[in-house]
Amino acid sequence: MSRTVDLVVIGAGPVGENVADYAHQSGLSVVIVESELVGGECSYWACMPSKALIRSGAALRAAKRTGGAIPEDTALDPLKVLARRDSFTSDWSDDGQVEWLEGAGIELVRGHGRLTGEREVTVTAADGSTTVLTATHAVAVCTGSAALLPDIPGLSAVEPWTSREATGVQTLPASVAFLGGGVVAVELATAYRSLGVDVTLVARSGLLGNTEPFAGELVESSLRELGVTIVHASPTAVSRAADGAVTLEFDDRDAVTTAELVVATGRTPRTDDLGLETLGLEPGVWIEVDDQLLAHGSDWLYAVGDVNHRALLTHQGKYQARAAGAVIAARANGADVDTSPWSDHAATADHRAVPQVVFSEPEVAAVGLTAAQAEAAGIDHRVVDYDLGGIAGSSLHADGYTGQARMVVDEERGVIIGMTFVGQDVAELVHAATIAVVGEVPLHRLWHAVPSYPTMSEIWLRLLETYRSGA
Repeated sequence: MSRTVDLVVIGAGPVGENVADYAHQSGLSVVIVESELVGGECSYWACMPSKALIRSGAALRAAKRTGGAIPEDTALDPLKVLARRDSFTSDWSDDGQVEWLEGAGIELVRGHGRLTGEREVTVTAADGSTTVLTATHAVAVCTGSAALLPDIPGLSAVEPWTSREATGVQTLPASVAFLGGGVVAVELATAYRSLGVDVTLVARSGLLGNTEPFAGELVESSLRELGVTIVHASPTAVSRAADGAVTLEFDDRDAVTTAELVVATGRTPRTDDLGLETLGLEPGVWIEVDDQLLAHGSDWLYAVGDVNHRALLTHQGKYQARAAGAVIAARANGADVDTSPWSDHAATADHRAVPQVVFSEPEVAAVGLTAAQAEAAGIDHRVVDYDLGGIAGSSLHADGYTGQARMVVDEERGVIIGMTFVGQDVAELVHAATIAVVGEVPLHRLWHAVPSYPTMSEIWLRLLETYRSGA
């Protein structure tokens, strides 16, 4: 079979869906290609199931920090937590997502899509049949990323879990080791420990290395309090015994043996079997793009979301998708494309205004640059720190509230370029900071944004007061 449409989108995750939807709303005919489940990684193996696993434990700990509201020995029912997780993945059925595509007027072709020529995608279905799709205007690659397995002797042979197996678990192991110190490892270690699993976290150095140093330190301290064993070392070999147990060996410390091993050491682009070589591009690498998400050296190939390695976050990929869909439609309709920063056609926020929440214990919410990144960028900046636990709203929120906030200010322009919050339930604080960073709101104007009392948002007033005092 063969078809010709305006736009072909490879990958029907949240990113691909948004590219397709925004282009279609502007009058383009669109076909979206998917080899797995419509809805992608976030819906079934990442954001949604992981947060569902984390939330129950966070809620229970929060309740225990309110002066004896519930007995201290109250525990979770792991089976009910897993069942709630299943509800958020629709039991790994994409019927609802397919229904949304149909309602939006976007055609779905199931199978593995490969670039086979200029503006041409050949889709191979599970039964071996093929469909050749030709795009009159553009092809958008939205295939995302996969777990990266480091080069450790014996690792691949033990068939370790990745985040997919860890978030989709049906029977909890007695013990598990997480290899990595980033967001995925920290979040899932928190979830599994909350469900009663014996957890070991193996990280070469500190946790959450891309955040402010105090964030990783507070999270590590909390994980230890939860009973997580943290090992700062790199495995030299991995093996699995006849009984299924996995052993990690180290040069300078005792080995770690656990029922299962989860590798969470980074991501790799899903471009190895995409047909990039037909376009003179190297397969298996990240696709470099401009702020309109157009691949370098092409006038029709777009790469959106994780696959371009700009910001490996679902919300940021969807942001890129809105821009890409609008750009593709504008070019197809003969309209002008506004490439200036902060226009509808530019993913400007990718550079210095990316928000992220780590759903750890405690949560970490940040946007923009860290102090170290501001220093590396040569920006004349000032760092303002404040104890988040010293806010009235925080003390009401939880007994013994522990947290920290940091504001990074561009001294020349008098605007915030980075903000980090660490503490219980700080996720909802970060959007106000994102607005301040993106809007480049002057500090003298923020002084008039009065926080409600008694809420944790009063941290804004305390940070501004500290800045004004010169402390």
